[in-house]
Amino acid sequence: MCGIYITNIPFEKNEIVDKLKSIEFRGPDNLGYEKVNDLSFGHLRLSILDLDERSNQPYSFDHLKIVFNGEIYNFEDIKKELEALGYTFETTSDTEVLIKGYSEWGKEILPKLNGMFAFAIYDATNNTVFCARDRMGVKPFFYYWKDGDFEICSQLRPIVNAESKIAKEAVSIYLDCGYIPSPYSIIENVYKLPPGNYMEIDLAKKTKNISEFWNLKPVEIRDISYEEAKKELHELLIDAVKIRLQSDVPLGSFLSGGIDSALVSAIASKISKNPINTFTIGFEDPKFDESKVAAQFAEIIGSNHTETICGPNDALQMLSKFVKVYDEPFADSSALPSLLLNSVTKQYVTVALSGDGGDESFIGYWHLLLVEKFKKISFIPYPIRKLLNKFSWYKVLNTRPETIKGILGAKDENELIVRIFTSFDSLQKKQDLSWMKYYKIFKRLAKEPLQRAADLNIKLWLENDSNVKVDRASMASSVEVRSPFLDYRIIEFARTLPLKYRYNNGVTKKIVRDILSEYIPEKVFNQPKKGFAIPLGDWIRNELKKEIVENLNDEFLFSVPNLDIQKFKKQMSLHMENKYDYSFSIWKLFVLSKWYKEFNLKLS
Repeated sequence: MCGIYITNIPFEKNEIVDKLKSIEFRGPDNLGYEKVNDLSFGHLRLSILDLDERSNQPYSFDHLKIVFNGEIYNFEDIKKELEALGYTFETTSDTEVLIKGYSEWGKEILPKLNGMFAFAIYDATNNTVFCARDRMGVKPFFYYWKDGDFEICSQLRPIVNAESKIAKEAVSIYLDCGYIPSPYSIIENVYKLPPGNYMEIDLAKKTKNISEFWNLKPVEIRDISYEEAKKELHELLIDAVKIRLQSDVPLGSFLSGGIDSALVSAIASKISKNPINTFTIGFEDPKFDESKVAAQFAEIIGSNHTETICGPNDALQMLSKFVKVYDEPFADSSALPSLLLNSVTKQYVTVALSGDGGDESFIGYWHLLLVEKFKKISFIPYPIRKLLNKFSWYKVLNTRPETIKGILGAKDENELIVRIFTSFDSLQKKQDLSWMKYYKIFKRLAKEPLQRAADLNIKLWLENDSNVKVDRASMASSVEVRSPFLDYRIIEFARTLPLKYRYNNGVTKKIVRDILSEYIPEKVFNQPKKGFAIPLGDWIRNELKKEIVENLNDEFLFSVPNLDIQKFKKQMSLHMENKYDYSFSIWKLFVLSKWYKEFNLKLS
């Protein structure tokens, strides 16, 4: 888990070192720099495997040089393959396996890799740079490109300079999503390499070409019994956890009150020869606190458990760190307790397992179930549903009017699915969803609307929200997080299962629950899930109110392109009066205001 950098722009060494030092938290164990021909390489190392300096980067083999961030979990298997072909190894790291694997197979190394990765390899013979990013987009990959000049980095901040300009289109997308999805970034001429893609740069011709090596496939449901499916999934999970336990530094596991982290921790506990370390964040507000359930899990699996209670002041103290680490506007407020959790975890371990990814594959998120609710009204002709929108159903159902209008006003399931992920109550004056062209694949992958919603969750939200939150929060404390549920084998396997194995009569993640019952009694884990969230709505009305009001002034609001200021002010007023919860809208704008101040850039 590291930070990578490579450029053909003729910066001085001290300039590149300063760039890397701005994100030094990604790899405090070594800062590496080399210049070869017209290319400058930089690397920040967080030592996990082979702690010796021989595995520092940039790393060379023959005519190749690599900078690599991540972990290749099956590197030992690939190493054996290469040894059979006559290769010898000087280190015990996955970096050496990766560069020698590329030397042997070229881009065909990518399907062999099981891991989280972002890397760039320079081939001095061909004068090319080959880059790739893992299937799920767990590891970040930013690049600047203009007329053949490029910079590649694990984070945005080192690429930003005084001449950088804010991309208006990206701001508009952020107003809907609360994050900026790939291939976009908040900065003009800076992009994200999409997950499961590789990029080839011809340095002589000053051209780049981006291609795909992995994506979700159209769903083909297997003819498999429930018991067979449960057995096969259990074996996959055990292996996914096992290969993520490889580490030359202390390792632990995050443990919430949810079933995914409980199952990961339970499997790890059974595999490990010694009791594992588990870590939980609790909240003073009982409506959000799962720490008592997590403590029960820890007692049953016999882990060394550390619990940290998060109050308003604890989370809000993370605000300045949040703005510096999440160097794009990012409105997932659970990033604050995530930062706190990782700062505590780092005191004990350097690597932590997590349960991220289980909800996407096994239908755990409540917002996916809106698709099921839509089925109940989809028989009503669209014109009649539009007419029904004129009635104040939200008062009867005690929910926000935008949500009801969004569901009733959707022409079909696909439009509803898009609205779930792009806001029922857009803050844009004119909503432009043309950027969704990069994610339209979800429409043709599955017959079942619920599966299509889960697929868009994987392609859009997982990469750009969940993985960003985990990567930046963990890296801020130099912690590496590994997520067994994000193993591509599990994601591919889950999509071949009948939906009823995963979601059945209102029971979410059924098959995962049944596997967990082999480790933890059902009566312990079968409790309402509260989610890893903070009481943001209350904090906005109280602890954060003064700062919110000061930041969201007219001068700032008028600087936000395409913002419906009148609509936002109405939402903010209703929230402060405690009539409706518009905390997400307010938080989005608040985070954007903090980002504006941090980077002090002009609009394009």
